[in-house]
Amino acid sequence: MRILFYFVCITTTLFSSVIYAQKPNQNTVIEYFTYSNGKIINADDPIMVIANEQTSFIAKKKQLNIGLEKYPYEQTFTDYKNKTQYSIAHLTKKNKIKMLLPEAKQNFTLHNETKLILGYKCKKTTITINSNNITLWYTNDFKFKASPMTLGTNLGVVLEIDRNGTYKTLASKINTDLKLDLKDYFTLEDSRLLDPKDYKTELWKSRFTTIKLFEDDIVNFSDSVINKPNLMRFAKGTVIVTKVKIPALKSTDQLFINLTEQSNGDAYDRTGSVFLIPHYHEISFMDALEQGIGVLPIYQNQDSSEKFQGVIATNNYTPPIELMRFFTPFGVKGFNHIDVLDYKWQDKAYYRQEITEFLPLLSNSEWYVGVYIGNYDKGGHKISADITIHPDGQEEKNKVTTMMPIFNTTNLMEMAGQNYPIMFASPEGLKITFTATTDIKNAKLRYITTGHGGWENGDEFNPKLNSISLDQNKILDYYPWRQDCGSYREYNPASGNFDTGLSSSDLSRSNWCPGTVTPPIWVPLGDIKKGTHTIEVKIPQGRREGTSFSYWNVSGVLFGE
Repeated sequence: MRILFYFVCITTTLFSSVIYAQKPNQNTVIEYFTYSNGKIINADDPIMVIANEQTSFIAKKKQLNIGLEKYPYEQTFTDYKNKTQYSIAHLTKKNKIKMLLPEAKQNFTLHNETKLILGYKCKKTTITINSNNITLWYTNDFKFKASPMTLGTNLGVVLEIDRNGTYKTLASKINTDLKLDLKDYFTLEDSRLLDPKDYKTELWKSRFTTIKLFEDDIVNFSDSVINKPNLMRFAKGTVIVTKVKIPALKSTDQLFINLTEQSNGDAYDRTGSVFLIPHYHEISFMDALEQGIGVLPIYQNQDSSEKFQGVIATNNYTPPIELMRFFTPFGVKGFNHIDVLDYKWQDKAYYRQEITEFLPLLSNSEWYVGVYIGNYDKGGHKISADITIHPDGQEEKNKVTTMMPIFNTTNLMEMAGQNYPIMFASPEGLKITFTATTDIKNAKLRYITTGHGGWENGDEFNPKLNSISLDQNKILDYYPWRQDCGSYREYNPASGNFDTGLSSSDLSRSNWCPGTVTPPIWVPLGDIKKGTHTIEVKIPQGRREGTSFSYWNVSGVLFGE
């Protein structure tokens, strides 16, 4: 209990009184402020260094206040007598880990310049680390050594560190007569010793929350049954679904969707989608997965006999909400045995996309989350996916009060009979009527579009204009096109190679590349008045050529205040 008492007292009377421990020992406490472009950025939580001839301890001020700690956090302990230095990470109140820091080779350049900092004569030294020019000012007026970071701990007492002239850590107060035995309240024995790699991994993962969706699950074309808790398979296994609970989120949190993919037998580039299944109305996409495509409402252009199931919002149905659209590469991992020149094939494809815009919708809720990969291969693809929640990652923004999923033409149930989205062959394109129950300010459309099919003459390989109108007023003309596909050659071992020296995966495409994410664009719509409105999407879809045809996967969610 005595140790706990000292731990509390040191933070409340750090610069105002002398504290006597069981075995008094004189310590010096130095407080440091950090400046970015001349502005203090840690005024309420300065860096604290407690040091004597044997040891030094680096912490943040709030970390020393019981009840004010914010986990996880790190501290540094240096034992000069035994020439050891530890990083200690407090993951939770009861879970601490540590690693022994290797002795760093710090090659400083000494200079003749000196200056006074808080009355102490300081010498100048410089060092370059990772292209950063760093200047340290240190004094030898003390009988001990210390620094506000691991850099320069053997020089003397470092009172200023300047990085590139824009980021500075500077001592603001020094108390040279603090009576406290550091070992009485700081112990290393109550923490687990890990090697540096495991330490950094545990610390990194503790900084955010991970919600597992799928882990090494197969998305393929097969009637085989896979018994796994909370895993549902539909459309011959090309759609997998799980149910997840999202905790209450803060408005400053940031959300990311993460997915990895490996070929488990399929060698081709395929459309993939991670989506939410809304359950607002009497009909949901989950009903179609369980009962068949026939339960979904039909969309049909006036001048066409083609019918499309479940692609637009109606009074009693909301289409799937697309979180991320991705494209599998040609056979990553599964076909890495193919030898092409000196390419070093990647082990898997990684997809990561921020989805913070959906925070108000996801917070404190339960959802069916699905992954679709269109393929007709029994081996298919192996995927893992999760959502990560990162605290305090953004400033508070205007609160979103309207979030309306209005269309998604990707035929997620292709292998269960859902028609390809060829509605853009009609001049009418895609026309959606929706009702705003209140005035919407600063409305914008989260729009994802990719063109497919038709082989070399089709829309996959030819730029096509996407036009978006609101209430018959043109909002956007946009050519969705990717010309960087060759950057992902090492993810595509099974890609075909041509006499021209190109690979199929090199070719530019209508807003996608094999092995990439297609991010949304944000289309500003202005203010929308309460009442009924119409959004139209028109694309000059290419004509059929025998059995070959073009189609467009587009999804749109309306956001507003």
